[in-house]
Amino acid sequence: MSESTTATTPAPAPAVTNGAEAAPTLATFTLENILSENHENIEPTHAEGWDEETTEKPIAEGFCTECEDQPADLICENCGDPYCEVCFAAQHRKGSRKTHTTKPIEKKAAKATNETKETGEDVDTDMKVDDEKGEAGDESEDEDWERVMSTSTPGLSGMQPAVGDAVGDFFVERAKFIPLRLTMGERKYLRLLEATMTVSEYTDKIDIIGFGLSKTKRIVHQIRELCAIMSGLMLSADYKLGQELFSDRDFESNAEFYQRVFELGRRHKIMNPDKMRTTYGKLIYLLQDSQNPDVKDMLGFSCVKPIQTVYTVLEQHDALDLLKDDLITVATKEIYSEGRPRREVQRDIKSKERAIEQLSMNYQNQGLTQEQIRQCLYSIGDNHAFLRANRDPCEKMIGYLKEHFHPTSAKEPLTSLAIRSGRGGARLSHDHSKQYAYVLQSLTLWREILHGTSPFVIDMFHLWSLAEQDLLSDKVPYRLRDTGQGLNRVQGAPKTSRMMHSILNKAQRSVGTWIGSSVIHMGDHNVPNALLFIDKYTQIYRILLPICNTISQIPALAQKPGLRKYIEEEYGSPDNLIKEILGDFFRHGFDGSGADNFFDAGSCIDGRLTSAWNWCSSLEKKRYFHIFLLTGFIGFDGEW
Repeated sequence: MSESTTATTPAPAPAVTNGAEAAPTLATFTLENILSENHENIEPTHAEGWDEETTEKPIAEGFCTECEDQPADLICENCGDPYCEVCFAAQHRKGSRKTHTTKPIEKKAAKATNETKETGEDVDTDMKVDDEKGEAGDESEDEDWERVMSTSTPGLSGMQPAVGDAVGDFFVERAKFIPLRLTMGERKYLRLLEATMTVSEYTDKIDIIGFGLSKTKRIVHQIRELCAIMSGLMLSADYKLGQELFSDRDFESNAEFYQRVFELGRRHKIMNPDKMRTTYGKLIYLLQDSQNPDVKDMLGFSCVKPIQTVYTVLEQHDALDLLKDDLITVATKEIYSEGRPRREVQRDIKSKERAIEQLSMNYQNQGLTQEQIRQCLYSIGDNHAFLRANRDPCEKMIGYLKEHFHPTSAKEPLTSLAIRSGRGGARLSHDHSKQYAYVLQSLTLWREILHGTSPFVIDMFHLWSLAEQDLLSDKVPYRLRDTGQGLNRVQGAPKTSRMMHSILNKAQRSVGTWIGSSVIHMGDHNVPNALLFIDKYTQIYRILLPICNTISQIPALAQKPGLRKYIEEEYGSPDNLIKEILGDFFRHGFDGSGADNFFDAGSCIDGRLTSAWNWCSSLEKKRYFHIFLLTGFIGFDGEW
């Protein structure tokens, strides 16, 4: 279960007596006590260290016995334990537990929830739902996986209301997590921040096991130094404003300026995950340290302010009705040009511009200008474009899987997806039908993470908001630990973990049954904190998009006589080439490889993405690699 993150104060050590009587109790880990004859009687005092496992807390009454932080919704009549809906579904998916019956319980957890909040304690919900917890007979129930083939794939048209439909509260809920697009003036400050973070050595000097100054003093010194660098760069860019920052060299009086600049960087990164690849980590770790109460006291101000979203701007100016106007679907729709005549595209562009102008005129007021309304509408449009660009590759790969491969049996050797542990680097052993289901459910889960299919969609922007709340929480401290990949900040992520379990539960229900493990690594040596978690899943489109681009361009390559002759001699036909590329990816991009041991990769939720990364790293060794090069492939971290 999860570790308690509540700090405890060590009890004072009792005096150590020397004598020939009964062996004394040694209460401190000193060199003298360790080397003494009674070293076996040392009783360690409880002091929370960077590598210490703290004791578990008793489960609060009325809460789920599995995750311990959510009110229990039902009681399993066979097990006798209270569960929330998500945990019950995860623990009773197959085996003999699948037949267990439940009865609802009355909602009595409100009081317990309030009491928990009053104590100021945060419960780490680093839940790990493992298939091995099921009872005997789990393996025999896997014959149901063929049902996933009949599951229909929702189209992108269901992601938002169509043009002309009533929007209701759809955009109101979505706008709460859509950051506001940066203005031209704000982009100047963004370049200032990026330049400052590029030259900063913050993490090199803080995330070390060192001596000398205390960590709190080192943090304060580094933050002050970074603010000084920012002020100097501001002076060179804008002399008048820079003079104001330098007038009294008082960082506290300029707190609003620093908060604004840091918020701009966070907002820009959320809307553009491919930007600030090296500087965002330093920024978020700096802000994480600045939330420490001792650091705040020494600095005299807080570096963190809430992200400015479309919802907060409109709410501040009493203009939320804009989000309920049916015309907003026209003003924020994404206009496609592929396979459409120019006249039709131009007509859509003009109708979108007219809708934006009409809404900006209708909802402007004394404090809200037309330009601010346009900025809000453009931000919603950016959100649609980003989510589609990330979700489309998952949709296309699911389509390729269903088009070229049979769900239950391989019609020819080229289309067999069967893998065996030890062959080709695989760590799993699946026959064709089981591997087909395993790949389909993995792609379905990725699609749900990037852009869900529920009426009020949980998307990557929502997850990122929760991840930042976990990272910048002053109630969930981190510990600096060696995770096998250097020192990392290991911190629980209760809000992100809870949302991920909800997404997993929804994906499991959509495919009917689940192959492999359901473990979600969060706050451990595999995924130390929410920052690394969110960074992993923003790379999905970087893996899938180049593959989709190559597959889509193979028919065009085959139209050239020379290349067609080569493809037919080497692969038999363009269709066989497509099947070979897809078959290799579906086999060895989901074979449990890519880590030092089975538990770090395997079939767990994060291990599926690790296997895909491992396949990408070996692409240049494949015999079809030059086909990728012919279609313009330059790497999985390039521009497409």
